[in-house]
Amino acid sequence: MRIGELAERAGTSTRTLRYYETQGLVRPERSANGYRVYDEAELRVVHEIRALLAVGFGLDDIRPFVACLRAGHSSGDVCPDSVAVLRRKLTEVDAYLDRLGTVRRQLHDQLTQAIAYREETCFRKRGLPR
Repeated sequence: MRIGELAERAGTSTRTLRYYETQGLVRPERSANGYRVYDEAELRVVHEIRALLAVGFGLDDIRPFVACLRAGHSSGDVCPDSVAVLRRKLTEVDAYLDRLGTVRRQLHDQLTQAIAYREETCFRKRGLPR
């Protein structure tokens, strides 16, 4: 298939496919007239790239998954290098969640204090007993 068809079937643009090509992730063949020609395997590669990008992986992180597919595996996440990337990414996400939990607790405490201060100020201004 030519680049336009691959782009349409993969749900992306030809510009994006060319970018993936410059990054060494997508490998077209060249026809006699110089057109890029892709086989079904490249469609699978593009789907893998897009799925991984959608969950926050960078292109460098994606390389082992593409290499795994190119090695003939039906999934890009079964090879040792891919598993290592998944483990590292999970560790990163866990660290982000820990930080977000800390930020959430701080914001909750700050909000609770602000509400308490506001209520206390309102009671004092009105001369109401607390």
